[in-house]
Amino acid sequence: MKVLIAGDHFVRSDLLSEALRARVDRPLDTVELTLPWPLTPYGRVAEVDEASDAEDDLIAALPGAEVALTQMGPFTERVLAQADALKLIVCCRGGPVNVNVAAAAERGVAVAATPGRNAVAAAEHTVALLLGAMRSLPRLHSGVVAGQWRSDLYAYHECGRELGEATVGLVGYGAIGGRVARVLRAFGATVLVADPYTDPGPEVERVELSELLRRSDAISLHARLTPQTRHIIGRAEIDRMRPGAVLVNTARGGLLDYDAAADALAEGRLAAAGFDVFPEEPLPQDSRLRDLPNVVMTPHLAGATRQTAERAARLAGEAVADFLAGSSPVGLVEPPTAR
Repeated sequence: MKVLIAGDHFVRSDLLSEALRARVDRPLDTVELTLPWPLTPYGRVAEVDEASDAEDDLIAALPGAEVALTQMGPFTERVLAQADALKLIVCCRGGPVNVNVAAAAERGVAVAATPGRNAVAAAEHTVALLLGAMRSLPRLHSGVVAGQWRSDLYAYHECGRELGEATVGLVGYGAIGGRVARVLRAFGATVLVADPYTDPGPEVERVELSELLRRSDAISLHARLTPQTRHIIGRAEIDRMRPGAVLVNTARGGLLDYDAAADALAEGRLAAAGFDVFPEEPLPQDSRLRDLPNVVMTPHLAGATRQTAERAARLAGEAVADFLAGSSPVGLVEPPTAR
């Protein structure tokens, strides 16, 4: 069986090849490509998003391939039209944004993803940003590097806050939100959840968004970005937050009105914030966030750990093994009902 392995510099081809051979007990004829991400940024390619501009490379490598594994390969309608033998695409991500799922379905090609691959990494990064924001770590670090030793920051009004007695609200409660909740509870925090689609269980309190905004000392966003959740936290929602609350977003930039957040941060209505995602990436040079001392920012790297790459490869290998055994892979993607 011919398999195309189109890895990159994060989910590497050798990781995918090793995981595949460990789980598939039949001879494999593998063809490997190394796509340029993240050394070259991804973008929109034809009708798919967040992909490497490598249509021609895929077209050249796909003839005869029955299975393709990739993270950033642009499986556009043009590419799929040249994939004469393809039966399965495994996208090593939480969702197949770089695959035209409808076009694949029309050609009888199944598509699977690797949900949960970065849940551990993103949850840990969320808590790191939350702690960094609550304790002003970037400001303190910069001060020490600059030769300052500010014992005056022991003043009551300058001190940060602890997670141990805080109430933290999670907007969205999927794999990442659930893991964040477990970590927060280990610190001793009270956790509120606003998510109409999941049952968070007895260890956290499910509330409406309005109540979460009113009661939370810190709020972290973990919802999927849909037309319904775009700017789920806007100016009105920020105005309802407790004075001095902390806001964290490691999910998607579109969930938050960043202009409203910048106003609240500048005015002190929000004490601090931690952001890993932004509505425009890279962050523009003229972004107001760059000038705010009470913001901790990272460049969309919450999921970037070696274990995430290894886990994605393992899940991809399992998906192929399940498919070849006649079972539905855990991450099998349902095609849209209509194009």
